[in-house]
Amino acid sequence: MRTTVEAYSLRNAAALVQESSTKRGNLSVQSGKISAGKAAGPEIDLGGSSFLYPALINIHDHFRGNYVPQVGPNGNAFYINWSPWDNDLKASPVYKERANITVEQMYFLSSYKNLFSGVATANDHFPHEINEPFLPRLPIRVIGEYTLAHECSSFDLKWGDGIEIEHKRAVERNWPFITHLEEGFDPESQDGIGILERLGCLDGHDVFIHCIGFSDEDIAKTAKAGASISWCPASNMLMFNVTCKIRKFLEAGVNVCLGTDSTHTGSANLLSEMKFARKVFRDMYGTELPAKTLYRMVTANPAKAFRMQDRTGSLDTGKSADLLVLKAIHDDPYEALAKAEPSDIRLLTLEGVPLLVEEALAEPFRELLAKGYETVKVGGRKVHVRGTPASLYRDVRKAIGFDKKLDYLPFEP
Repeated sequence: MRTTVEAYSLRNAAALVQESSTKRGNLSVQSGKISAGKAAGPEIDLGGSSFLYPALINIHDHFRGNYVPQVGPNGNAFYINWSPWDNDLKASPVYKERANITVEQMYFLSSYKNLFSGVATANDHFPHEINEPFLPRLPIRVIGEYTLAHECSSFDLKWGDGIEIEHKRAVERNWPFITHLEEGFDPESQDGIGILERLGCLDGHDVFIHCIGFSDEDIAKTAKAGASISWCPASNMLMFNVTCKIRKFLEAGVNVCLGTDSTHTGSANLLSEMKFARKVFRDMYGTELPAKTLYRMVTANPAKAFRMQDRTGSLDTGKSADLLVLKAIHDDPYEALAKAEPSDIRLLTLEGVPLLVEEALAEPFRELLAKGYETVKVGGRKVHVRGTPASLYRDVRKAIGFDKKLDYLPFEP
């Protein structure tokens, strides 16, 4: 992927937001990477009123499941594990309605769910044979460098070639091994860490999703192994009325990342999930989850979990120019991100190429934007978006027979 503008500079940012520090200044892009020197190309003046971040990373999503409304338990009941939820989903009217949309359309809808919330990199937690036909054509980066299991229990969906084979493959290729783990409270679900220990598959390649059944001992073992976790509080609270012991994970030094899960149980997008995460943390502990901690959960931490920290997740020289420019809606740039809405995104790039750019910053990219982009209005602003989100939205509405509102698409086609 290359832009016709091989080099450009973003000037006069109110803050460049690094993993642990911020500074006012400028950033240059050269051939898709962050450059140490001043770029020879055009300058884009941010006017001192915007913050510049690494583009966000969504560690956990299911691209075939991003449809609404949510599906959850009836009344005041909650699930004991994921399996009865799956039965409820497949028996629901929304599942029947979703069947009118092609798998390809679901994948593109999901990529725009992420794009419109500042995400340039995501994982689609499905087997490769399901998503490989679509991933290279999506507007964002959806990683293919992973191995997986659905879950470590006898009632999982048998994704991949088995835990031991998939984990060994991850180690050999230096990829993450990604699996739901202890998503429930039955005895087998709560033995997830024990199962991996007995198989010799508990180590730093592991990325565990949900982890709501983890004991204190499980958390300690996860920290010792150097494994990462994906916290998905919105999905957890809908399905189980409880989430993982998130403060204990943080205190143990576990690499904690934030994921959305699909919109059938999770938030509309990653920006919404960040707000929900802070609310849940406040409700659980009576104190605030620091915005800087939350920032790391959607940038450097998932880059580390995906074993991509040499390529993305920060604004370091030489890394991919995966960039997010937000309006400075708060004096503190970390708080600005935690409070951001899709309407606050001014620019999102992948390898220096705009995925979304507002009209006020679009001039250096005119030649590129003339083909392969559509223009929509988000929060009353004209933005240019890579691909065809408006056409897709219209096609989806035509397929299901009415003007369906998908809340993760923040525009009318």
